[in-house]
Amino acid sequence: MSDSNIHSSARAPDEIFEAARLTGDATLEDLESIRRRTSVYVYEAPVRLWHWVNALAITVLCVTGFLIGSPLPSMQIDEAYNQFVFGYIRFAHFAAAMILTVGFFGRIYWAFVGNHHAKQMFYIPIFNRRYWSELFFELRWYFFLESEPKKYVGHNPLAQIAMFFFMTLGLSFMLVTGWALYAEGAGQGSLPDTAMGWVLGIVQNSQRLHTLHHLGMWGIVVFMIIHIYAAIREDIMSRQSMVSTMISGHRTFKDDRVE
Repeated sequence: MSDSNIHSSARAPDEIFEAARLTGDATLEDLESIRRRTSVYVYEAPVRLWHWVNALAITVLCVTGFLIGSPLPSMQIDEAYNQFVFGYIRFAHFAAAMILTVGFFGRIYWAFVGNHHAKQMFYIPIFNRRYWSELFFELRWYFFLESEPKKYVGHNPLAQIAMFFFMTLGLSFMLVTGWALYAEGAGQGSLPDTAMGWVLGIVQNSQRLHTLHHLGMWGIVVFMIIHIYAAIREDIMSRQSMVSTMISGHRTFKDDRVE
């Protein structure tokens, strides 16, 4: 050990406190908290990028999808031959759908090459007894029946099952039905028709396919509302960060207790 290290380790508490003041109004207790490892790198950059691009694409799809399903009265902003409002709405919907499709396949790819947290939304550990125990604990916590939540590095069990059903399965359903509808307009023999035209044969009715796709949209809307509420609630009330984690990738913790 060097003389400087010996000197540093032998510094009096008053000297440490003086040094701590360099970080603002930090106390010795604050300094000890800073020394502990209080964060874990959870969400890698591709996952975070997918999350925000996905959120934007879904927002555009929901707004334009609602307008496509329930068009507003004609806007008297110009002569009919001089405006293309509904065409732009449809274009925005199709463009966002293509971005969503590419992003979803990219997200599946990253589940294989990324860290183990990147795989979490694609499966449910149904044979893990502790998972189900903690799932019901989280339900009680969300219903304000538990006084304190547990700590989680990745998604908590309730969030994991929600992400699996509404994102993994939900987005898959919306992409399949959406591309099947697009295949109708693209025509027989087109690439969309070759890839997804068979879905219309299973559903047997174009209007029924539209209805299923529309209902799926409302399912995604409900999930988004609950997801935003839960993220903000957990950021305030839980023992770890939530919203900032999907920006920085680091999960920070408010205490150093394991459980």
